[in-house]
Amino acid sequence: MSRILIVEDNADLAFGLRAALEFEGYDVDVAEDGPTGLELTRKSRPELVVLDLMLPRMDGYEVLRHLRRGGEHTPVLVLTARGEEPDVVLAFDCGADDYVTKPFSTAELLARVRALLRRSGGDTDGADGKDRMYRFGDVEVDPASRTVARSGEPVDLTPKEFDLLMALLRRRGAVATRFELLKDVWRYQNADVLTRTVDVHIAELRRKLEDDPSNPRHILTVRKAGYRLAG
Repeated sequence: MSRILIVEDNADLAFGLRAALEFEGYDVDVAEDGPTGLELTRKSRPELVVLDLMLPRMDGYEVLRHLRRGGEHTPVLVLTARGEEPDVVLAFDCGADDYVTKPFSTAELLARVRALLRRSGGDTDGADGKDRMYRFGDVEVDPASRTVARSGEPVDLTPKEFDLLMALLRRRGAVATRFELLKDVWRYQNADVLTRTVDVHIAELRRKLEDDPSNPRHILTVRKAGYRLAG
């Protein structure tokens, strides 16, 4: 079970984050200010810190600086209402690993948490610390072996096709925008980027996994929003 520390002074937001993360099987601690967050990081040794930038007594930038100067390599996901480029760049310069701009969706936050834990070797998709099997229609997906079968027959997906499929599966039916998928799968950071990459890979997934790719039952387009996966 991965331990996550939330450092957030907004009690309602901290409660919602804790509930969402605990529902996913994570062990969660909460700190309400910068110094307490710094102390808990050093004492409880979490696998991930979710850190607000606007904190009492010591802001998130200072918390990051203290952690990195002290040799702490714990991944840090920054929560910020400041979406301007200089603020984001400063957070990265101080040692942040990723950021989410408020307001954010729970699905996006959970996807970023999983991505950071995977990169650090602490990935967990639940309390047992292992990815579970996924099924939709006649398709079965095994994240541990990165294999896909349809009606019991193996399906050959490229690495990016598999990552895209997992990004949709882990949202549990929630809509993923094209840019969210570009960030999760291809690590794009520029919201202004124009590319057909996601659409091309979605078309390939439909070709390989749908009975009728032109009229998909599972990998669905949500008009003017993005894509979602239906069971």
